[in-house]
Amino acid sequence: MNNLLWLLQILLGLLFIVAGVVKFLMPVDQIQKGIPDWMPLGFIYFIGVCEVLGGIGLIVPWLTKTKPVLTPIAAAGLVIIMIGATAVTVPLGVDKAVPPAIIGLLLALVAYGRFNALKAA
Repeated sequence: MNNLLWLLQILLGLLFIVAGVVKFLMPVDQIQKGIPDWMPLGFIYFIGVCEVLGGIGLIVPWLTKTKPVLTPIAAAGLVIIMIGATAVTVPLGVDKAVPPAIIGLLLALVAYGRFNALKAA
């Protein structure tokens, strides 16, 4: 189970770091094409910061054994972001909402597994 959690932490961590950085590198007009009209651009940048920090939090604390409780907290925080991403994409089609829902479930598995590992230690 530890190996599976590590694999998920690394892959999801890299996914969120890249997704967050892309939000800052993409031109504003392209960002605004992909988001609902009611969502402000500042919120997208806020989500980008959360994604980068969450991605780092999935990997670094558990790897360095410095405040490892931050890893499941980061995973739980990213679950909340993925719930929002799923809710926002449902109006575009259920098929578009499936990937963020699956990513959210994988993050929930990481949060659950790492919280349990902390309790067992």
